[in-house]
Order: sequence, then structure tokens, then C-alpha cells
Amino acid sequence: MNLMIKIDSIYKKFEEKPVLNGISGEVLKGEIFTIIGPSGQGKTTLLRLINLLDTPSGGKIYFDGVSLHERGQNITALRRRMGMLFQTPVAFKETVFENIAIGLKYRGVSKTEISRRVKEKLEEIGLCGFEDQKAGTLSGGEMQRVSLARVMVTEPDLLLLDEPTANLDPVSTTKIEELIRYYNRECGTTVIMSSHDLFQGQRLADRIAVMMGGRFIQTGGTIDVFSRPCSSDVARFIGISNILPGTVIRYEDGMAHIDLGGVAVHALSEIRSGQVTVAIRPEDITIYNEPDGMMSARNILSGTISDIKPFGIISHVIVTSGTISLSVQVTWQSIRDMALGPGKNVIISFKAPSVHVMPY
Repeated sequence: MNLMIKIDSIYKKFEEKPVLNGISGEVLKGEIFTIIGPSGQGKTTLLRLINLLDTPSGGKIYFDGVSLHERGQNITALRRRMGMLFQTPVAFKETVFENIAIGLKYRGVSKTEISRRVKEKLEEIGLCGFEDQKAGTLSGGEMQRVSLARVMVTEPDLLLLDEPTANLDPVSTTKIEELIRYYNRECGTTVIMSSHDLFQGQRLADRIAVMMGGRFIQTGGTIDVFSRPCSSDVARFIGISNILPGTVIRYEDGMAHIDLGGVAVHALSEIRSGQVTVAIRPEDITIYNEPDGMMSARNILSGTISDIKPFGIISHVIVTSGTISLSVQVTWQSIRDMALGPGKNVIISFKAPSVHVMPY
């Protein structure tokens, strides 16, 4: 396995308060590895440890096979192979050119080479002609692009991003994401990024790690993590609103028959008995005004609409069936066409593979 970063049982405390609790994980060379999780779980702390801005209380981090934080390591040489971009853009009181060039000057690069590289980066970030402008006059999105160029002009092997678009508008966010993807795909730069934006993680990541309690509690491909969360905590965090306790009452040929407090559902499951937690994504449920002969789903329930909650261009229609309530994702147009509203009786359906079964 071609590893860029190996995290081995890292602990970190601040004034005896644990922040990282034996976290372990691996990042492959050339991938975009995105860390998601609630605030205060240690994402920034981990990035700072990798970037040698802080030291762990225990455990080891290996960078391209070299153990960081060991006595005798050439910290300057190691850090020069990395670059870190923070949530808030950093601007020196100089021109855009000087802001981008500063790392090259510290490395003793010639003026001719500096000029060539800075011009190249200005073209990449879409700010040609801005070289003589004071960096402090730029917009937040422009300054973040300059900050990214300042990091990438040194051609690092590893790019660390700490919620790099948290304070940016959608247009600026798109531009930064395009640049991250460009530097990863075209330059081969390995990227480790923390993000509070779940959709951004899905757009960019090759693999995602969910961080809770100072540890990675689930790591995998985007589809795996977002469709098959390992626990109810992860399911809630990634936005699955239908999370229900149940009991497996029968198991046949890979199919679990689950009782959700008097409402029976069918699910493909590896758990064959006992108490479980069930998660069903709202977008995997279909709603009908009346029974439809074309319905092929295993799970078909009748119910009554109790509420409709708008979420941008779509809405979540809350349907109560027996003792349970399920949220169904529906477009505004469908709500109008079907004349959906509180108190209306409807039919909902969802397939057995859409029912994700987790330990209770």
C-alpha cells in the first residue's frame, strides 16, 4: 500500500482535556481524504499535528514513511514538503505577488524562477493582473485563492486544508473546489481536508473519515459512508432523518423482517436477530395518493401526512403510519401536483435495500 500518512494511536490533551483519543488511520498518496464530523471533535488539532505545528501527547504519525515528532528530525525539511491552508485567509501587508512568492524567497529560489512560478499560479487561480494590488484590498474569496497559490507555488507533496471554504460565498467555494481538484489530479498532490460541508465532502473526496470522540469511527468511500453509516450517531450527522429502533422478528434468505413498534418492514441485513436501529433516507421513499399497480417495493405502508417542512427547493413530507413517522423527500412541484397537505391519507413505499440496519 502506497501511504502518504499513517496515524498510529494518536492522543492529544490540552490541560488534561482529551481532544484526540487514540485515533488511527491511513491516507494514500494521490488521494483526497476528507475528514467530517461535528465541531469540537479534533479535526483541526489532527491537521496541526500532521503539519508539525503541535506535538501529540502519545502515539506516532508517519509522513511518507518518516516518523514525525521524533528527536533529531529535520522539521524544516519535512514541513517544506507540506502546505496548510486555514479557514480564515491570511494576508501579509504586501502585494499579491509578494504574498504568493514569500515561501519561495525563504527557500532561496532565484528571482527569475519566482517570477515564472508566481505568474503560473496567478493564471491558475484566475487573478492575472492582480500582482501589484495590495492583498488586503481583495475579497475573501480572492484572498483565499491567493493563500492557496502561496501554498501550492512551493509544490508540496501534501496539502492540508482546514475547512477552506467555511467563510466563502457559493461562487468562491466552487472556484476553490475546482483548484483543489486541479492540484490533486494534475499535480498529484495528496490532499487531507477537514470540512463541515457534507456535500463538499461528497463532491471532492476519494475517501471520507467520520470523526467523533477524537477518533475515526467510520472510514470508506463516499457512497459507503453516506449510504451505510456504521451507527445512529453517524446516520444523524450525515442527515438521515428516519432513524428508528426495531426488533428482528424473522430472518430468511438474507432478508430481515423487522418490527418497528407494530409496523413491519423488510430489509437486506447481516444482523439476524435482536434489537436493531433502522435508517431510511427520505429520498429513498416514494409517496403516492393511492395504491399503484406498478409499485414493486417490498415495503408499502399507508399513512397520513402530519407536516410538510421546506428545505430549499425540496420539502420533507412527514407521514405517520401507525406508531412511526417517516420523512419523505418531495419536490415542490410534486407537492402541488399531488395536492399534498397535512391530514391527507397517502401511500409510501421503499425497497428492502434502502433500509439500512445497524446495531442497536
